Amino acid sequence: MVSIQHISKSFGSQKVLNDVSLEIPAGQIVGLLGPNGAGKSTLMKILIGLWSADSGTVSAPSRIGYLPENNPLYEEMYVTEYLQFMAKMTNDKCQMTNVDALIDKVGLTPECHKHIRELSKGYRQRVGLAQALLGDPELLILDEPTTGLDPNQLVEIRSLIRSLGKDRTVILSTHIMQEVREMCDRVVILDHGTVKADLPIDQIDNLETLFHEKTQN
Repeated sequence: MVSIQHISKSFGSQKVLNDVSLEIPAGQIVGLLGPNGAGKSTLMKILIGLWSADSGTVSAPSRIGYLPENNPLYEEMYVTEYLQFMAKMTNDKCQMTNVDALIDKVGLTPECHKHIRELSKGYRQRVGLAQALLGDPELLILDEPTTGLDPNQLVEIRSLIRSLGKDRTVILSTHIMQEVREMCDRVVILDHGTVKADLPIDQIDNLETLFHEKTQN
């Protein structure tokens, strides 16, 4: 269970989040949908403890995996080498012995012998997802996980994220309506730091026209 209660955050005079409250049960894939600057990334960084809120409280599982939007990777390392290194850095000895299984889980086996710099954008995202899964997180947080992917890569990554959501809670951000349609059980629409809507994905058609222009900017 993730509980977000009355979270507010400002940077100087700019209020980025304004009294945001959400309850997310275990095993749900939730899409944070909104235009750039809506507060999605800020909320995610508060959830993982990178930033503190000005007010409000957050309760989340202790094991959290995070894929940031820019997906920083050590490009000179081999795929397997990188994941073993990251497991060692987090002192996760169990995952160090299971890196091959993790590589297989995210569909990296055909590319695991390559340097990361040799990988396509789609496979780099898979490396980022594999890194986020080290430690078998109960909560997986993905910031714009499909940005820059071609149509084939989009289909594959969406399918992968759906499969990952079968045994953990997933929160992902996007500014594209179709993304939440394809991957999520629920959509939370953020705009100017406030929750404008929170509904099951099968009700998204009721809001698509209203939010179309904002979410496509």
